[in-house]
Parts: sequence; structure tokens; C-alpha cells
Amino acid sequence: MDFGLTEEQAMIVETTRAFVETELYPHEQMVERTGHMPLELIREIQQKAMAAGLYAANMPVELGGAGLDTLSWLLYEKELGRANYALHWTCVARPSNILLAGNADQRERYLMPCIRGETWDCLAMTEPGAGSDLRGMKASARQDGGDWVLNGTKHFISHADLAGFAICFMASGEEQTPRGPKKLITAFFVDKGTPGFTVREGYRNVSHRGYTNAVLEFDDCRVPAANVLGEVHKGFEVANSWLGATRLQVASTCLGRAERALGHAVSYAAERKQFGQQIGKFQGISFKLADMAMELKAAELLTREAAWKYDQGTVTEADMSMAKLKATEVLAHIADEAIQIHGGMGLMDELPLERIWRDSRVERIWEGTSEIQRHIISRELLRAVGG
Repeated sequence: MDFGLTEEQAMIVETTRAFVETELYPHEQMVERTGHMPLELIREIQQKAMAAGLYAANMPVELGGAGLDTLSWLLYEKELGRANYALHWTCVARPSNILLAGNADQRERYLMPCIRGETWDCLAMTEPGAGSDLRGMKASARQDGGDWVLNGTKHFISHADLAGFAICFMASGEEQTPRGPKKLITAFFVDKGTPGFTVREGYRNVSHRGYTNAVLEFDDCRVPAANVLGEVHKGFEVANSWLGATRLQVASTCLGRAERALGHAVSYAAERKQFGQQIGKFQGISFKLADMAMELKAAELLTREAAWKYDQGTVTEADMSMAKLKATEVLAHIADEAIQIHGGMGLMDELPLERIWRDSRVERIWEGTSEIQRHIISRELLRAVGG
């Protein structure tokens, strides 16, 4: 494994970082204070991102994306992750990889408009009673002639207010297993405006202001069989095949924010004077900086290794879980220590540290909680010895 960046990767990092600092940073305080992303601002930055070749860069070249390998994609995600989440996710959108699982007609109807920036997608899995335990979902789909009828509620659905459609996972049947009955899941495309499909405002969130969540309600919502994504009753297989790398994406955006927080802490420690010298010369501060840098490097190496193995076809669930777990916990640690080094000033919104600190909290919950990641890692260890 070569730890150096290729010329192309170095250019991706440089281009993305410059775009983030020039086009996204200036709007962070407005989004943080209002919790709102004006559509005209979204469109303005979106056009600049397209001109820079950064929009939908995770997609294949033949579909209009950049065709990045996994490591290059994660380097790009890391740089975007430095900024307010709502700004980079909405204005420099990356359509969900799961859209690539669609057939030719579905790609034309749903994927291509996202790549062109005409709309956004959203994923609807989580329910009030089914978070980590997706098999416990109660939202259901039943077949009625050539259609499917959907009923139930989803919540915590990110940016559903902007999305033109949702990819919804619904319980569509049941099968008997040695451990008892198990729900079968099917994924559906559901267009906004479909009768019986309602998008309601979600909850106020301490993390990622401006990046909204919504409650989706289905009341005898009828969709055609052509809207099934993948195969009937095979929704989990579709999700597992196409959504696994999202844990690496979370890890990478966390690394970007952690690096930004560390940079502020180092600069402040070198400039701020107390008791006649720079505070960075006191071991109480310098040792914090050393530990922060070491933990960040460890998280980055775990993430890069998982990315490399992903491209080699040898990555495991544990590899991705380790990267996600380490990066999210390191971000929380670095954000907290950076504020401690700054003292009271670290909590003022003139600096991005209090935002990074708040935002870090959700990273240990979504895309699989830290406890779920530890379960995946330990399960793989035990299975190797027959446990």
C-alpha cells in the first residue's frame, strides 16, 4: 500500500479545499444562526461546484461523475467535511450510490436528475420504533394487482424537504427461519406528490444546523411495481451491496472536521500567551496537541486502509466499522480538547469549534451507532474462531 498521494489525488485535495474555503466557509455563520439554506444560495453554489467538476463526483464518468476510486473519493469527502454539513451536502451533492442499483429506466428517472442537479434523493429506513434494529420496522408494503400499497411512518429522514423522491424500505412479507419468523424488506422509489405520501417537518437538532430531517407518512400510498428498487423482498441485499461505504464516507467527513479543529488549536496555542509565554509551551497544552495529532493520524490510516481494501475487493464489515468508529470518536475528542485549549473563546460562535463540537455528537449515532460498530467488529473476531 502506497501512503503517498498521486498527482491526481493531490489535485483533488487542493481543488476541493480551495472550493470549500472560498465558497462554503463564508456562509457557515448564516446557516448556523438561521438553520436555513436559501434555495437561491444553494443554486448559486451548486452551479459553481458543477463548473469546478465537484458536483456528483462520486458517480461514474459515463454518467457524468468523476469516476473516482474509493480512496480518491474519500479524500474529496474529507475536504468537503471541513465545512458546515448542510452547505457541502446540499450544494455539492453526491447522489446516493444505491441509485446505481436501479435498472436503466430507474436510472434515467431518478439518478440522472440528481447528477444534473435538478433534484436530490433521500433514504427512508429509520422509524420511531426501528433504528438500529431495521428488522423491527412496522411500515409495510402489500401487493395489490400491479401496484404496491405503502403504509406507516419513517422519521429522521435527512433533507427530505428538498428531495424530489424517497427510497423507502418497507416490510413486504415474512419468512420462517430456525430462529423464528423474519421480516422481508423491499425498497421502493416514491415520488414526492404521490397521493398518500406526506412529508412533515422533523425535529430540531443540535447537530448539523441547516441539514434538516423530516417525518414521512404513508397512508395507502400506491406505487407501481416498476418502482421497486432491486428485487421484491431483497431490500436488505440492495442496501448491504450499495450502502456499506457510507460508513467510510462518515469517517472521512469527520477527519476533515477534526483536522480543522486541530489546526485552530495548534495556531491558538502558538499565539496565545499566559504567564509570560505561549501556552503551547506548557505540557498541559502541548501534550494535548500531541495526543490529538496521534489519534487523528491513527483514524486516517484506518480509513485509508479500508478505502484501499475496498478497491481491492478485500474489505470486510469490520474494516469499515473500525474506520467509522475510530474517526467519529476521535472527532469528538479533538473537538472537545480544541475548545479546552481555547478556553471560553472556544465556545463562541466566532470560531467553528463549538459547531464542530456539537456536530460531532451525531456522528456516533447515525450510519450505525458506536455500539453497533463494536458489535460488528467483535462478531467478526468471534466468527473467525467459531464463536
